Amino acid sequence: MTLEEAQQTVDNWIRTYGVRYFSELTNMAVLTEEVGELARVMARKYGDQSFKPGEKDNLADEMADVLWVLICLANQTGVDLTEAFRRNLEKKTCRDKERHKNNPKL
Repeated sequence: MTLEEAQQTVDNWIRTYGVRYFSELTNMAVLTEEVGELARVMARKYGDQSFKPGEKDNLADEMADVLWVLICLANQTGVDLTEAFRRNLEKKTCRDKERHKNNPKL
C-alpha cells in the first residue's frame, strides 16, 4: 500500500465507520498518547524495563496506531504525505549526504 492509498483508505474508513474526524487538536493529543504507548513497549522490549503481567509485546500494533493518527492529521490538514516524504528525503539527503559517513561515533 502506498502512502496515497493509506491516506485514502483511512479517509474512507473514517467516513464509513468513524462518522467524522476528531478535531485536529484532539488528534494531536491522541497522537501523543499513541507515541507514549509505543515508547512503553520500546522501553520494555529494548530498554531496561520489563513487561508487567498482562502487558503485551505489541510493537507493530502500536506503530500502526501512530501511523493511523498521523495519517488522520495529514488528511485533515491537507498534507500529501507522499509529496511531504519525498521532499523530506531530499532535504535529508542534501543536508546529511556526508555528515553520517564522517561521524566517528558511527
